[in-house]
Amino acid sequence: MSHEENRKIYGEVCGGAVHSCMVSVSCITFNHGRYLRQALNSFLSQKTDFQFEILIHDDASTDDTIDIIKEYAEKYPDIIRPMYEEQNQYSQGISNISGVFNFPRARGKYIAMCEGDDYWTDDLKLQKQVDIMEAHPEYSLCTHAAAIVSEDGAFRSENSIRPFEKSRELTREEFISKKTNVPTASMLFRTEYAKRLPKWYYDCPVGDIPLQLFMAENGGIYYIDEEMSAYRTGGSGSWGETMDDASKRAAFIDRWEKHYAAMKTLYEAFDLDTNGKWHEAVNTAIMRQRFHIDLKEGNAKAVLKKENKQFVDELPKAEAKLQYLKAKAPFIYELMRKTYGLIKH
Repeated sequence: MSHEENRKIYGEVCGGAVHSCMVSVSCITFNHGRYLRQALNSFLSQKTDFQFEILIHDDASTDDTIDIIKEYAEKYPDIIRPMYEEQNQYSQGISNISGVFNFPRARGKYIAMCEGDDYWTDDLKLQKQVDIMEAHPEYSLCTHAAAIVSEDGAFRSENSIRPFEKSRELTREEFISKKTNVPTASMLFRTEYAKRLPKWYYDCPVGDIPLQLFMAENGGIYYIDEEMSAYRTGGSGSWGETMDDASKRAAFIDRWEKHYAAMKTLYEAFDLDTNGKWHEAVNTAIMRQRFHIDLKEGNAKAVLKKENKQFVDELPKAEAKLQYLKAKAPFIYELMRKTYGLIKH
């Protein structure tokens, strides 16, 4: 049904008993004024046979994000539940905003995620995911593929975020050690687990991967091999400029090393919490993190290490060839990049 029908028929239900809303959409925003309408419209256009609510948390935006939220909240008061911060919480050290502010107030049986600068592209997304979860109470999480679009939305990449190659139930091992992260905007999971997240979730500087690990600990995972959301990415070329500037390069590498250290700590905490049940998958995930961060930092020689062959094989063929060229003939690589512009980052 349309969001107008959704509001008319179910508008009074969401304030009632627990799970009278089937899905709580968790949306966090900070200065997303350029994109937020597209995100909200993609939520409201969902065609479902159940009620859903939209939880929006704004982290003290300084653009027109708050005005847009208030506009939509006034128009759809039975669906949209906003929360506004007077002081930016992320800058205060709270990195997992969804888990701290949105998950505790979720009234749905399930939580679906989408940040304010991404959006959904299939108006049956929620219905498809809920149907699967309802049919399989043993599943904790359902996810799917996503398109990659440019920051202004004008360009859609020929690549996509597609961590697996067909729709199916995943093993815990392959999900924990997956070759690429699943899109945050693709995640729909059981609210009961989001109400009791472990300490290592809150300690991690990112929110999606620890959440995925916890869902893998608690139930099965189903993957839908369809692009039903869009991930917005920045413009091209910035990586090359950064690595050419010595001061920027140092800051860049420092940032990625801190990220790796945090992710390694996360996986080790998860491994300890699960008594080493998925130790091999955890170790693979840590090694894969190290490999990709080496490449981000410009260390192409990582592709030559025997222990990284699995990860090299996972790269797109063109990228693998470029990394081999950079590792074996760095002078030729740099000449092509700077003189002819044949290699873009």
